Amino acid sequence: MTLGGTFALGPWRVHRAGYGAMQLSGDGAFGPPRDHDEAVEVLRAAVAAGVDHIDTAHYYGPGTVNQLIREALHPYPPGLAIVSKVAARRDGDGALLRFDDPDQLRQGIEDNLATLGTGRLAAVNLRLLDPSEAPGARFDAQLAALVRARDEGLIDGVGISSVSRAHLLRAVDQTDIVCVQNLFNLADQGSRDVLDECAARDIAFVPYCPLGLPGEQRHRLLTNPVLAAVAARLGATPAQVALAWLLDLAPNILLIPGTRTRSHLAENLDATTVRLDDAARAALSVPDGNITGIG
Repeated sequence: MTLGGTFALGPWRVHRAGYGAMQLSGDGAFGPPRDHDEAVEVLRAAVAAGVDHIDTAHYYGPGTVNQLIREALHPYPPGLAIVSKVAARRDGDGALLRFDDPDQLRQGIEDNLATLGTGRLAAVNLRLLDPSEAPGARFDAQLAALVRARDEGLIDGVGISSVSRAHLLRAVDQTDIVCVQNLFNLADQGSRDVLDECAARDIAFVPYCPLGLPGEQRHRLLTNPVLAAVAARLGATPAQVALAWLLDLAPNILLIPGTRTRSHLAENLDATTVRLDDAARAALSVPDGNITGIG
């Protein structure tokens, strides 16, 4: 399995089908996994299948997912790019809170390194909790904290997450950006301008929630009759077609679908074998990036 070919992630080159580890924690990315042993086996199965890009965060759990990755995969195989994100923390009830002062970002990087049991990460994303905030001096200081971590050898690349095109343009004026991680899927293409800018600059674009936001959006997407009809004609599942659509959309897209089970992992990775034709592309087209008809 080629896992969709490869694309650059800064100095790394990874398969376009990776794995997002968020779902290995409890519901809402908080607490322990539903099935500890299966979580460990999912991670091992992913790497055995050729996955060389795993996305995580210390605030998943918190700490739980990173510790599972360490238990399952440490010592890490050469070529495995582990990417994390900072700028948030959990309170005692699991609520996501800002943790994004420059010194807090540094603490977040160090927490990731400690729970993963490694001295270096392939990349760390600055994850904005409020993408509507215009980029300014605070954003610059946050980026500078990640640049210092890169220059000191703690991370190989700086990424940004949940950002606007204005954030991206300001960031690339200050440093090399190796990846952008934004919400993007068939049902929500609001970050199309960010994707296009990344494609023009050969920056990896990593769509999170590639099958829709958990809950109603994901259900509506995966039960959409148009998507179901395309999937039936191509001999695939709706989820596989939704993932294949992303791979087909632009060569710089790196997938990180998450799952708690090995069966769903295999289904997701098999999406790389699905080939869309012109009829499928036309059926799945969403005018003006709206969700009319899809999702």
